[in-house]
Amino acid sequence: MKTKQLFLLITVVFTLFSFAQEKKNLVVPNDNLITENIPEISKDLATQVKKYSESRGASLVAIHPTLEEIIITTRFGATNQLHKVSQPMGSRKQFTFFDEPMGNGQYEPTKGEYLIYSKDVGGNEFGQLFKLDLKTLQSTMLTDGGRSQNGGAIWKKDGSGFYFSSTKRNGGDRDIYFMNPNDAKNTKLILEVKGGGWGINDISEDGKALLISEYISANESFIWMLDTQTGKLSEVTNRKDKNIVQSGASFSVNKNEIWFVTDRENEFQRLATMNLETKKITYHTSSIPWDVDDYTLSEDKTKLAFITNEGGLNKMYIMDGATKKYNEVNVPIGLISGISFTKNGKSLFFTQSTADSSSDVYQLNFNDKKIIRWTESELGEMQKEDMSKPKFIEWKSFDKMTISGFYYPAAAKFTGKRPVLISIHGGPEGQSTASFLGSNNYYTNEMGIAIIYPNVRGSSGFGKTYIAKDNGFLREDSVKDIGALLDWIALQSDLDKDRIMIMGGSYGGYMTLATAFHYADRIKCSVDVVGISNFNTFLKNTEEYRRDLRRVEYGDERIPEMAAFLEKISPLNNTEKIKKPMFIIQAKSSCYRSNTNAR
Repeated sequence: MKTKQLFLLITVVFTLFSFAQEKKNLVVPNDNLITENIPEISKDLATQVKKYSESRGASLVAIHPTLEEIIITTRFGATNQLHKVSQPMGSRKQFTFFDEPMGNGQYEPTKGEYLIYSKDVGGNEFGQLFKLDLKTLQSTMLTDGGRSQNGGAIWKKDGSGFYFSSTKRNGGDRDIYFMNPNDAKNTKLILEVKGGGWGINDISEDGKALLISEYISANESFIWMLDTQTGKLSEVTNRKDKNIVQSGASFSVNKNEIWFVTDRENEFQRLATMNLETKKITYHTSSIPWDVDDYTLSEDKTKLAFITNEGGLNKMYIMDGATKKYNEVNVPIGLISGISFTKNGKSLFFTQSTADSSSDVYQLNFNDKKIIRWTESELGEMQKEDMSKPKFIEWKSFDKMTISGFYYPAAAKFTGKRPVLISIHGGPEGQSTASFLGSNNYYTNEMGIAIIYPNVRGSSGFGKTYIAKDNGFLREDSVKDIGALLDWIALQSDLDKDRIMIMGGSYGGYMTLATAFHYADRIKCSVDVVGISNFNTFLKNTEEYRRDLRRVEYGDERIPEMAAFLEKISPLNNTEKIKKPMFIIQAKSSCYRSNTNAR
């Protein structure tokens, strides 16, 4: 890759990650961004990039309990904020005006006169709960405002208050509390737990019981029942079970029965019911050989909607709660999220995006089976023909395991072998999907660069065996999957094996750093975004609530053999092997302070 092209790549990333201000004929960062060895950026180049960076999407946040209106999140300024939409394709009335992006909120469930939402400051991940008065648009902080995480509110049906989880007791354990938002000072601790993976799934109709999940890892989780009157916690699933996912529990319309998602006795996660007395489990989606990613029940619990993840694409189904029969909803191929029934159960709202459109909100009416569009988000100056469409690709890794990903080709106007950008997801249990490229269409349409989003071993969506294939001492096997991808690229007649850039953020940043030193002779450059450069220091310095959860994935650094292995594979200890240009984007925010040694 020529130096000029490298500088253009850096310019695009730099522009997207900075809050820039114009000075003379140049664009320079403001005081919040410290730069070293960054080339000057002209206003003309910034204008070219802006065509691709101004698109926005809309996502469903909440449905009003009594009125035909919804809350969405979308961006009209610099960040996503909460807006009200009162009719299909209606105007969007902005409710929040913060510097930090907003992505969640719940109506008070009886009258809907106010919202409860969580918000952190500067991306520090210490979310606090707020009450937003919808008449005055004034927000009141309900939690402590300190270094604690608060969220996951589950309302009592009568609107008298909600249960939520918080780490405020010691910063590490995610306890359960009850709050009346009109009397927040008298918030009560309901349950003390050990660990940062606890959360509330559902509340019984009478408010006397909570279904609570305990997350251990991407391969193991449990379900508990909490008596809200006595504080007694009892097992729903067997705590002695190992390497089984059991999550997303909801009370059924049938007494002594719950719905949940599990990979018990199966490679993928199925929708199931359990009889709480006999513990008998019945599986209902066995004919679908993919994960059930999400589901929701109607208010009367007679209908379900669920979403499957089928190789990086979503499908949506509606199930009859009594017969357990289900049918697929006919929607365009893409990604679906945020499914939610209206309170009367007559329709379902959801968010969808496709490869050539950003996310928008839709409503499915059950009477006439029609799908009504509620929002249509602007794509900036981009046109449909400017957007690259994903292609599913597969390759064999070093051990013959099949690895897959999505390939976005460069625009047809470019000829000859095209340079390649490999963008690796974080998580590490994340998944690259066939998503809308957004601003990254600049690479494919203006620079003639092909983009590949790989799903290396350890990615979710391909079964429980696959997701565990990079744990502990297997960490570098996922890096070898990128090496195999480099082999695959070399065999493609339209791709240039000598012009490859690696890019990733967070855990994807580790993968970028590891690839940069393992395959230094096979790449041209790399971009590391807040990557983990040493797992031992990461585990030592990360927030307490996260530490044990990450040890299950990365390995326990308190074990000498594991600590030695993590030290050996750490990119920070292999910097002499990095031979090609590297662009590092590193935050000073406390939420990433464990990664600052990536510099």
